Amino acid sequence: MKLFSSILFVSILVLVIVILDATNGQGLKLGFYKKTCPDAESIIRKTTASFVSKNPTLAAALLRMNFHDCFVKGCDGSVLLNSTSSNQAEKSAPPNLSLRGFGVIDAVKASVEQKCPGVVSCADILSLAARDAVATIKGPYWKVTTGRRDGRESTAVNALTNLPPGSADISSLKATFASKDLSPKDLAVLSGAHTIGISFCTSFTNRLYNFTGKGDSDPTLDSEYVPRLKSKCKPNDAVQTAEMDPGSFKSFDSSYYSLVIKRRGLFQSDSALLNDAVTKAYVKRQATKRGSPTFFKDFAKSMEKMNAIEVLTGKAGEIRKHCAFIN
Repeated sequence: MKLFSSILFVSILVLVIVILDATNGQGLKLGFYKKTCPDAESIIRKTTASFVSKNPTLAAALLRMNFHDCFVKGCDGSVLLNSTSSNQAEKSAPPNLSLRGFGVIDAVKASVEQKCPGVVSCADILSLAARDAVATIKGPYWKVTTGRRDGRESTAVNALTNLPPGSADISSLKATFASKDLSPKDLAVLSGAHTIGISFCTSFTNRLYNFTGKGDSDPTLDSEYVPRLKSKCKPNDAVQTAEMDPGSFKSFDSSYYSLVIKRRGLFQSDSALLNDAVTKAYVKRQATKRGSPTFFKDFAKSMEKMNAIEVLTGKAGEIRKHCAFIN
């Protein structure tokens, strides 16, 4: 009887561990390639750093690509796939036309393939490269569990449906994040990624020149800031860019929140953070305590959650030979 009870207890314990692993890690784990490709993460880190050290703006580009991948059918590398004659891929969707850094991912993949062909997924490479790129510019460092498989489906429609636009209000932002099991705090934290990088003027000039169709500006944008943005961004200028965090756009810090509290965020989605109690409180806290280490810790935690969205593991999907093409 004791033997039976012991066996039953162990069986239940194993079942609980399996369930917890499936719900929390979704089949991912740290050091997934430790035996099959032990140098994989080192190769990814060194190759990514070699690009970012020469061009620090790639950190923002790769981080944005990571977001745009995970929010569309999960972190499966689908944003990396090229369009074909019969399919418009995610790359072709308007929100993704300004994505940069695909060449970095291709170079990283080629280096890994040379060492361990057919082992490391493009989805894992993107998640790791985004983290390593941010770390290269002395931003936060987060754990990246691995074991993702590459998705075979990529459509522009899915990107348009799932990516929150810069014009989103707080209700739609919260709903989009909730659909990915991300909280309002995660929304406020991950919006902090706008502390690095640039944006094309066309992404926000509607706030400057014709917000309600009457040639007016967005009243939620600081009226004293509008002329400065207008001097940089003319109507219908599809070439000019603006820094998302002026004077600090290459440094990963909490200064973004000081801009938002002053109503100087470039996008309506930035201003929207002031329209919810939880997100507003977070913005105010970070704006008040500039240089606080809590932002880095919070960002790391939220990124770890985001990188586990709807992942493919086990025998699902594939391991692509080239990130831009399904096998």
